[in-house]
Amino acid sequence: MGVLNVTPDSFSDAGQYFDPQRAVERARAMVAEGAAIIDIGGESTRPAAAPVALEEELRRVVPVVRAVARDSDVIVSVDTSRPEVIEQVVAEGAAMINDVRALRSRGALAALARTGAAACLMHMKGEPATMQQSIQFGDVVAEVRAMLAERLAACQEGGIAAERLCVDPGFGFGKLTQHNLELLRNLGELLDLDRPLLVGLSRKSLLKTLTGRDNGDRLAGSIALATAAVLNGAVIVRAHDVAATVDAVRVAAALRN
Repeated sequence: MGVLNVTPDSFSDAGQYFDPQRAVERARAMVAEGAAIIDIGGESTRPAAAPVALEEELRRVVPVVRAVARDSDVIVSVDTSRPEVIEQVVAEGAAMINDVRALRSRGALAALARTGAAACLMHMKGEPATMQQSIQFGDVVAEVRAMLAERLAACQEGGIAAERLCVDPGFGFGKLTQHNLELLRNLGELLDLDRPLLVGLSRKSLLKTLTGRDNGDRLAGSIALATAAVLNGAVIVRAHDVAATVDAVRVAAALRN
């Protein structure tokens, strides 16, 4: 899954693809590098990020979704929590919603059910603006698993078949380094949810702690995390550096299989 942030304040690319034409060109490049999914986001969810207005999120993502969906056969995903955005982007060709709030926002679950699209349900404590404050877990793996199980059940009760869903433990979302490492080490314990596991570890601040590297110099660390995730059961890897990550995932998947 290639990351395409069409925001001016993303932690990873500093607004490089805020211009729609540049965003579409980047999507084409990631497809050429081997991305099976392009994940388009119009609102930053980095720690301490401020929300954007609905109209602004739509203005950012809809033209890019339309162009990328028309341009290739790649799966188009949109990183959003808003029901209005869910319905509009699916109408424009998106086939998947990647929701950091796991369809807990008012109206989001019902909107997704109406569209027929797939969705990724992610674990997050709190909201992006506050999620890295007062972090506490008893057993992080058990708590993440329980929350994802509850959201899967809620979706199925709301008319969304399990086959439309995958889950993400939410690395870096309301978690400290020790929690992220514990989750990665025990990722296989989430496999009994019987849903594909998606992970997003690319360029995360975890790598600043582990390697001391700044954001622009975290490729090697990101590859190491992606490899570990696939060996422990992940089947979708969300990444900024697509070509290198595709190679690593292929090697790790061959070892796992």
